[in-house]
Amino acid sequence: MAGRYRVGIIALQHESNTFLDRTTSLRDFEADVLARGDRVVEVFQATHHEVGGFLEGLAAESLEAVPLLAARALPGGIIETATAQRLLEEVERAAEQARGLDGLLVAPHGAAVSQIAPDFDGAWLSRLREMVGADMPIVATLDLHANLSARMVRSCQAMIAYHTNPHLDQRARGIEAAKRLAESLRSGRPLTQVAALLPMAVGLAKQNTSEEPCRSLFSAATAAERDAILSVSPLLGFPYADVPEMGSSLIVVANDDRTAAQGTCEELARSWWERRAEFDSQGLSPEEAVERASTLPGPVGLLDMGDNVGGGSPGDGTIIARVILERDGPPSVVCLYDPEAVQEVASMEIGSRVENWIVGAKCDRRHGEPLSVSGTLIAKTDGTFQETEVRHGGKSDYDMGPTVVVKSDRGLTLVVHSHRTPPFSAGQITSTGLDPSQFQIIILKGVQAPVAAYTPICRSFLRVNTPGVTTTDLHRLEYRHRRHPLYPLEESASWHDVVFVEGA
Repeated sequence: MAGRYRVGIIALQHESNTFLDRTTSLRDFEADVLARGDRVVEVFQATHHEVGGFLEGLAAESLEAVPLLAARALPGGIIETATAQRLLEEVERAAEQARGLDGLLVAPHGAAVSQIAPDFDGAWLSRLREMVGADMPIVATLDLHANLSARMVRSCQAMIAYHTNPHLDQRARGIEAAKRLAESLRSGRPLTQVAALLPMAVGLAKQNTSEEPCRSLFSAATAAERDAILSVSPLLGFPYADVPEMGSSLIVVANDDRTAAQGTCEELARSWWERRAEFDSQGLSPEEAVERASTLPGPVGLLDMGDNVGGGSPGDGTIIARVILERDGPPSVVCLYDPEAVQEVASMEIGSRVENWIVGAKCDRRHGEPLSVSGTLIAKTDGTFQETEVRHGGKSDYDMGPTVVVKSDRGLTLVVHSHRTPPFSAGQITSTGLDPSQFQIIILKGVQAPVAAYTPICRSFLRVNTPGVTTTDLHRLEYRHRRHPLYPLEESASWHDVVFVEGA
């Protein structure tokens, strides 16, 4: 073919927690990313996100990048009907522009749920495939928390997921996807993939890829990448999207060798299934966690698993904070989302006394009751900061909105912000002027993602089994739509319940 190959780029990402009462709207996407054309390059080129990897990888392969669409919102509730319809229209518009291109690189999350389509990623990917035709190669990246569906697999020639949690390899996976697409275009050899949909769910407490049992799972996946096998991606799944697709899965991508892909997929999936009991875990109670953290070398990061902002939770949970207040310490810090509380003290002077300040647990009562705090206002900021290191989520620019810091009389310092913000960067604390190393306990509203940001600060981490919409104890959640049987919720799940799916 004369001239350079031209490759379109489309990203549409949302991790949807169906246990939340609130929905995700177009405003949530606009507050994060809703970009088209050259604006996509401006937003992502210098980031650690996979779209930045697409751009770098295509340039390295001397292919022309044609940015079409990027839409992303912070994890939250199910995508409302009007917003889902608008996003599908955006995809259709991008697909119209993609006609005549040589291939597509796409970035779904894999756990998006909408009111019009529970498998929203499958819906928009299959619509894209329908519009561009069966012959156009489509290579996708996925978050390793994807709940993989047959529609997703059948819409793409290849899907490559992150290998790390916390997610530190997003850009690398984007580069890899671009390389695989370039090789296929030049050689004329199609990429083929086979996926295994396993009847099991993995709680987030066991999803750190640098710890067992995930470490050996992902090591085995990497070791299998040889000869015709180009990529092996275990997907740990997102257990807070109550949909039929919920669960763990495995994708194997091969270089025009479906037999090799099938054999490798079956072998690795069976090995994972045989180890399924190792992926079940609970965590400490809040009281146990605070007591243990008080005796360890500090700072100790207490991972508030039930109020995991990166999993869609409100970020205003008070359960661990209340235990610390009731014990008058030790010196601790927590970040809470509460715009109403910020507004109450924002006009006060630094050094002012704050009496009986009601803060936290405003979104619901699943994550505790509001706190009554008395103390001193010690800082106010606009909430903006930058993260320069590679961190979970690939995000660089943060905006917590107006933020206040109150040091209570009972050992707890509260950083209270106006925009829901996940703890993907220690800048959430340091941008306010606080030194996190001076605290014995740092309450972190996440499970795995905060570990990347706070490992340089915390001497150790303890995972806390708090209740809430992201609790690691899956038996606490009232599922209505997930598949059955599903281990560990049903011990009756067996290898015969595994479903194999072939790609486009």
